[in-house]
Amino acid sequence: MNRFICALGLAIVVAGPAAAVDIQEVTSPGGIKAWLVEERSIPFSALEIRFRGGGSLDRPGKRGAVNLMTALLEEGAGDLDAQGFAAARDALAASYGFDVHRDALSVSARFLTENRDEAVALLRSALTAPRFDQDALDRVRDQVLAVIRADDTDPATVASRRFNALAFGDHPYATSIDGTVESVSALTRDDIVTAYKDVIARDRIFVGAAGDISAEELGLLIDTLLAGLPEVGAPLPNDSEVLLVGGVTVVPFETPQSVAIFGHAGIPRDDPEFFPAFVASHVFGASGRQSRLGMEVREKRGLTYGIGAYLASFDLAQLVVGQVASANERIAEAIEVTRDEWAKMAAEGVTEEELDAAKAYLTGAYPLRFDSNASIARIMVGMQMDDLGLDYVNTRNGKVNAVTTDDVRRVASRLYLPEELHFVVVGRPEGIEGTN
Repeated sequence: MNRFICALGLAIVVAGPAAAVDIQEVTSPGGIKAWLVEERSIPFSALEIRFRGGGSLDRPGKRGAVNLMTALLEEGAGDLDAQGFAAARDALAASYGFDVHRDALSVSARFLTENRDEAVALLRSALTAPRFDQDALDRVRDQVLAVIRADDTDPATVASRRFNALAFGDHPYATSIDGTVESVSALTRDDIVTAYKDVIARDRIFVGAAGDISAEELGLLIDTLLAGLPEVGAPLPNDSEVLLVGGVTVVPFETPQSVAIFGHAGIPRDDPEFFPAFVASHVFGASGRQSRLGMEVREKRGLTYGIGAYLASFDLAQLVVGQVASANERIAEAIEVTRDEWAKMAAEGVTEEELDAAKAYLTGAYPLRFDSNASIARIMVGMQMDDLGLDYVNTRNGKVNAVTTDDVRRVASRLYLPEELHFVVVGRPEGIEGTN
């Protein structure tokens, strides 16, 4: 073992295309940890980096700053303006992606082995020396504003915004990371620089890599790429209480079809009964025709083209949440059936037949996620952020298969709470009056 590189290996065996994923935990000479899967058959590697906090770190009155900053990271760095950066990236046949959501800022990179050093150097400039040129800022700001204005006319987005506002109060989760037309229009370059300093820091980094690279090479790469970053960023927000109470909120909107977002507080990822809840959620609300909601609301009654519900596990809050769209004159019935099925799941759980079908699907589909180096790198970072451990890939399907109908019935009684179920309906729904 190299004296400067620590690598812990764990052979992961799963059925299907990801027949053997050997995850190593690597510690760089500078002390940065990463997870690695070596795959030497193709001279290509994928890298995934996440900075915890993401859009939740917008400062008061500066909503949308982190989102705009993220979009500017590849719009010029060091001596290269936006066009120069794009030309340098293309000349290396490299690919970079910068994205942000409420819990993290993500950086994705793919590069050929022969160009690895140059590709990493270019990415390093984006992370450590972004230019935030005013012309690029104004151009990208206009793009963001166009998205916000388009979202203002989308009933599903309007419903989601109102639902989040009701659920999370004055927490950052309550508002869109895109910001508003007013907040984004007012952002200055200084605001973007502040957002960069708040988010891009070493104390919140998670790294995954897959492809044609060794543990020693990855350790040196990580230090080259990240060692120049500030050690500490802005404090992370506190957990958010879910403030939803049972009822209906109606948002008038001129559209022939109403959209409803519905849900209440969920279950933490580290709850001992998470896997029974996970299986229950699949039976109840998975997309497609075979879930409880799909069968009752779509197939039997023809009330919608699509309905679903799922567990939303964020870093700072958890929800059980779903969505349905239906004609204004039929949305009331869709909501009534959804409420009835919510109560039925709470009272009865699932059948053996439903449980067996869910297990077969969930365990069979899991290996298909490991279909590329980029996918593997993303999965490993997600595992780290959720504190799942190196052996999770090896134990996950066993935990799914261990779930019984009794397990589901027990957790469903505390997961599905019909008296707390809240609907936000956007449209001109007939036969529905708001209660909140």
